[in-house]
Amino acid sequence: MDIRRITPDYAVSPQIAPEDVPELVAAGFRTVVCNRPDSEIPMELSSEVMRITVEAAGLTFVDNPVTHPTMTPERIAAQAEAMEKGPVLAYCASGTRSSILWSLAQAGRMPTDEILSATARAGYDLSALRPRLDLARG
Repeated sequence: MDIRRITPDYAVSPQIAPEDVPELVAAGFRTVVCNRPDSEIPMELSSEVMRITVEAAGLTFVDNPVTHPTMTPERIAAQAEAMEKGPVLAYCASGTRSSILWSLAQAGRMPTDEILSATARAGYDLSALRPRLDLARG
């Protein structure tokens, strides 16, 4: 598993599997957010399988599947709400969508440079988001 911390309370990862959940518990995560639609993955990694496994381990599971076209204000708000139940591990195919959601949820709350620096330290170059992040700052 490739956990990349963006903040002390928010990390992202490529797709996780049920056998990764004990490591998430040991790492101190309290919430797991799935940002990957079931249509992208095999049944054994579906959000329902992951929900059952994560909740059986005593963690909170949030299903917030997105694709780039469905990254709506409502999905961003759902991610922001899930982030309040931290520490959070959010996963998708590569961690990029989960990083983008975090970034958009921080827009207007944090300076754009700090948002982009945090994601870059985690290995995600989201500099193309700068205009959208700046717009949210007003």
